Amino acid sequence: MNTALVSFATGALAWLLVGLLLLTGHPRPRKRWLAVAAGTTALWLGMAAWHSTGQSLFLSTQLLELLRDYAWLVLMARFLAQAGAAGDAVAAARQFRRYLVLFSAFVLFLTSLTVYRYYLARPMLVFGTIDVYIAGYLSMALLGLVMVEQIWRNTRREARRSVKYLCLGIGSLFAYDFYLYSNALLFQGIDPALWQARGFVHVLAIPPLAVAVMRDPGGGLDIFVSRRVVFHTVTLLAAGIYLLAMGAGGYYVRNLGGSWGTVAQVAFLFGAILLLGLLFVSEQLRAKLRVFINKHFFHYKYDYREEWLRFIGMLSTQSDEETLRESVVRGIAEVIGSKGGALWWRVDGRHFEPVAAWNMKLPGNAVLDATDDLAVFLDTEEWVINLEEYRRRPELYRGLALPDWLAEIPRAALIVPLMLRDQLHGFVVLDETPALKSFNWEDCDLLRTLGREAASHLAQLEASQALSEARQFEAFSRLSTYVVHDLKNLIGQLSLVVSNAERHKGNPEFMEDAVRTVAHSVEKMNRLLNHLRGGVTEGQEKGAVELCTLLHDVAETMRNGRPLPEVDCQVRGLRVRANPDRLAAIVGHVVRNAQDATPDDGRVVMRLFKQGGEAVVEVQDTGVGMSEAFIRERLFRPFDTTKGSAGMGVGAHEVREFVRSLGGTVEVLSREGEGTTFRIRLPVSDERENRVQLQVVEGSRTGNGTERQEIAGRRG
Repeated sequence: MNTALVSFATGALAWLLVGLLLLTGHPRPRKRWLAVAAGTTALWLGMAAWHSTGQSLFLSTQLLELLRDYAWLVLMARFLAQAGAAGDAVAAARQFRRYLVLFSAFVLFLTSLTVYRYYLARPMLVFGTIDVYIAGYLSMALLGLVMVEQIWRNTRREARRSVKYLCLGIGSLFAYDFYLYSNALLFQGIDPALWQARGFVHVLAIPPLAVAVMRDPGGGLDIFVSRRVVFHTVTLLAAGIYLLAMGAGGYYVRNLGGSWGTVAQVAFLFGAILLLGLLFVSEQLRAKLRVFINKHFFHYKYDYREEWLRFIGMLSTQSDEETLRESVVRGIAEVIGSKGGALWWRVDGRHFEPVAAWNMKLPGNAVLDATDDLAVFLDTEEWVINLEEYRRRPELYRGLALPDWLAEIPRAALIVPLMLRDQLHGFVVLDETPALKSFNWEDCDLLRTLGREAASHLAQLEASQALSEARQFEAFSRLSTYVVHDLKNLIGQLSLVVSNAERHKGNPEFMEDAVRTVAHSVEKMNRLLNHLRGGVTEGQEKGAVELCTLLHDVAETMRNGRPLPEVDCQVRGLRVRANPDRLAAIVGHVVRNAQDATPDDGRVVMRLFKQGGEAVVEVQDTGVGMSEAFIRERLFRPFDTTKGSAGMGVGAHEVREFVRSLGGTVEVLSREGEGTTFRIRLPVSDERENRVQLQVVEGSRTGNGTERQEIAGRRG
């Protein structure tokens, strides 16, 4: 066996692995310098291994050895400059450059000696028997030891905890080189045994350097080995050892089996592989292997990051209550390898009922009152109850009495509380698991933490469902409020007809108008009933509404109020996409409010014009007006009214919300004592439907201009 080859090859692989590990994680200066030194060391050891096979690579090996020494010296110079400069970056850089010049000159000198010796094939002797070539390498090792001593001496005492391992690792390399070359200088040649051992010596120097890197806060490796990787690695290693053992057994079976040897070997190996496959699929064996790995390879039993992400991912993908509850049980059970479980959840705040189960059959009477011992114990202590421990040592549970139905669950093993804001909202009963044999505080803490997270998800789902129901009731209540508001307006119209009937019942025009008003009210109430029954939606009723015609219809409907509304259509044929009844209702509401706020001798004008791509409907009155504070704070607030018991305070809010649903906006211009302009902007429908014609009326143009000036004056 080529000892030198094995030694140097082992060292090369080990240092190559160290260099690759140092390149992982966050890029830090110390790690980069150390990775360079480790890489050059691995390169030199690899070349030495190749040279040991008989290749003529003496010059390359020696030059790479000088490069290795130079890399370690530069690394130590970096540390020494930083330690000596005491935080001054400029001084540290200046000191580092000095070291760099000194080391570079010395390495160049040794390089020239090495090349000279290689090409002359004889040593250069001075002072009798001293070989300058060997003395140069000995000086390099001595220089390395001096640098190690300087690093140790210049490091503060409180920082020597990690530096001592760095000095030990690097110092051991140069100390061995010093011994190697001093022996060579003494005996006029390098000892082959000492040379062959250099690879193994370099491997032994790795552990103290690894400890130094781990303890250095600026140079940690940031290496993470997951339990899954360790589990599969150990499994494959065990399988490999098993197959090797079975292969050896098959070899002896064949040799001892005579004429049946080959057949017996094949049968033996097939049975061994089949047994290995059965062991691989055994859940119990896999669970025991996980426990063994967690116990002997890791400080903690669980990979908390992986368990937490798995559990959160399982819960976050469920949207309905039934699947979420089952996922809670399954997620908690799978953490400790349990094959079943059930969830009890608080109902009506008085008792706990089973609401979900996974691979577990529940007794029919499994209901727990909130005042029972188990519920009170879980609520006050937040303990994970180990039923096996409870039966073995009941005194640990302070006289806890379990419900009778729990004994009817044949393999119940654990009870996990689900706490939210320090209050018990539910609990999970888990089936037996192999992890019970090593069940400890770490299992309890993890289960309690998962229980809290599960309770949060379940409570959030309940809150979402309650909010959805509340929104449905709110929508129904809002619809009812709007319907009542419209009914109030219709009742007002009918009341005017009734109050005037006694005086004008002999007037045919009044009777005709009264019949028309009653018919309109009946038609409107029928449509409101359809809305309440949910038979028709506003979105299905949308159509092209000609605004000028709509304003005339509104004026006709509101003619029973005072002052009579006027209509000024500056454009005709202007259409918008809307529900005609709802649009007429909101414009009518604005007109009704204007009439209520304006004396009988005042004016209420409905005006229509186009501005940009929008249709603008203005309702202008000369009434009492409103303050800016009232418009900003109260006008559009629902259920806020200035009409006392006669109003509901939803009209203006409904106007704004309906206009917004059409993609429009509402503007209000008002001054107290002067009047109000209510401006509704709506996007016009397709221009091909509109065919807008400007209406130029000489008599109205002057009046319109006067009103424009009035509005502008109010806005100013």
